[in-house]
Amino acid sequence: MNLKNTVIGIEFGSTRIKAVLIDDAFKPVASGDFEWENRLENGIWTYHYDEITKGLQACFSNLRKDVMERCGQRLTTTGAIGISAMMHGYIPTDGDWNTLAGFRTWRNTITGEAAEKLTALFGFNIPQRWCISHLYQAILNRESHVKDLAHVETLASYVHRLLTGENVIGIDDGSGMFPIDSSILSYNKDMADRFLSLTGSDIRKVFPKVLTAGQSAGTLTKEGALLLDPSGDLEPGIPLAPPEGDAATGMAATNAVRLGTGNVSAGTSDFAMIVTDRKLGVHREIDMVTTPSGQPVAMVHCNNCTTDINSWVNLFGQFAEKAGFEIDRNRLFTLLYSISLEGKPDCGGLMSCNYHSGEGVTDFDGGMPVFMHRPGSPVSLADFMRTHMMSAMSTLKIGMDILRAENVRIDRIFGHGGFFKTPVAGQRILSAAIGAPVSVMETAGEGGPYGMALLAAYLVWGKGESLEDFLDIKVFNGCRTETIMASDDEVSGFDRYMEDYRKVLDVERKALEVFNA
Repeated sequence: MNLKNTVIGIEFGSTRIKAVLIDDAFKPVASGDFEWENRLENGIWTYHYDEITKGLQACFSNLRKDVMERCGQRLTTTGAIGISAMMHGYIPTDGDWNTLAGFRTWRNTITGEAAEKLTALFGFNIPQRWCISHLYQAILNRESHVKDLAHVETLASYVHRLLTGENVIGIDDGSGMFPIDSSILSYNKDMADRFLSLTGSDIRKVFPKVLTAGQSAGTLTKEGALLLDPSGDLEPGIPLAPPEGDAATGMAATNAVRLGTGNVSAGTSDFAMIVTDRKLGVHREIDMVTTPSGQPVAMVHCNNCTTDINSWVNLFGQFAEKAGFEIDRNRLFTLLYSISLEGKPDCGGLMSCNYHSGEGVTDFDGGMPVFMHRPGSPVSLADFMRTHMMSAMSTLKIGMDILRAENVRIDRIFGHGGFFKTPVAGQRILSAAIGAPVSVMETAGEGGPYGMALLAAYLVWGKGESLEDFLDIKVFNGCRTETIMASDDEVSGFDRYMEDYRKVLDVERKALEVFNA
């Protein structure tokens, strides 16, 4: 295998760092990963900086091993590399690139005051997760590090800089830092000027330079090569694509970058991305971000999706082990996800709220998962699993219903991520939530790192054509797709379930009030 005819995508997800090597037929050849988990320290969700480096190296080391096992050769080079990561958050550094505070992830809901004031100032929804919210909240809080602050980065742009020395960012990831003007493919000038007048801070100097898909974002330096691969096998000089957010990689992985297309990425968090041709009114439930080429996207981002489901699946796994049965973890997930389809369309009186952390869409600053059922409602395993599956999609449905009311055009929806790994189950539940068909491609299980690899491939193999055409014609032409539409009973059942879900949110607020008192 000629390694120059391959590319690598690496994505820092919430629970896993994963790398995938694909060939020039856009097929996965090898992969590697590293499991990690965020931690709550002093009220802030974070990952330590040494974990970022160690996780990156372990992930790449596992990729190297897989290449050797599958291809019988050392991974010494590749055609291009792309780094992506969960969007938003806050990594502040000084003029010498020393970090000034711990990494604050997208999961934090500690910037409510800043987000509210910036939304009013800009006439544009600024979510709590966005980098600008974290920066302004730090200013409002008079945090000691602000006086030394010279740069703010996302996780993807931070890792990219360590590898290349370039302070740049992909436009979709940049659109989670600050509003983007798609006509100039950069930060909105008027809003940047307003923030400068308000704070004296010029985000055009503080935030990384914005690049679009296909633009050069530097090359792997000697220091970057040794950071990525301490064994010394990997050669410097490899081109890197603009570092992107997981929203961009989800769009690329599902071929949902053209007007009217959309995708739902569902894992630890879940979010829907719908490519549109216009700005929407200000809705706190809707973010306006962009495609990797800079076109407007309406985004419904929910902090909570599968974490609560995972907790229950782990509990059933512990029971099976105590009972003397060894069940493979993947088989356990498949079994329980599939059983959910046997449940009643409205879950038969069982209710849950899956909030492990705060949730911006519904205005929660913290989370505490809640499961309830009416005394007269029998608790079956099928209904139990279905309520947790539907709870994972319920907050997303609230935002999607707003898009429908705004008459946003949606020609097709693709699903990807862990929620869709079990055939049919996740698709049918999402279809019931949004009342529309949901398609899953054969590559859906590859997720974000595959999407980042495609953006790296576009850098080196997509000259002279749009990203939309590159994906349509070269990558996904002939790709097998499975489309499922929920039944009318399932759609109406989800609507009935939402009546209970909104009431459970009141219980969730009371639970947080009582237990945090």
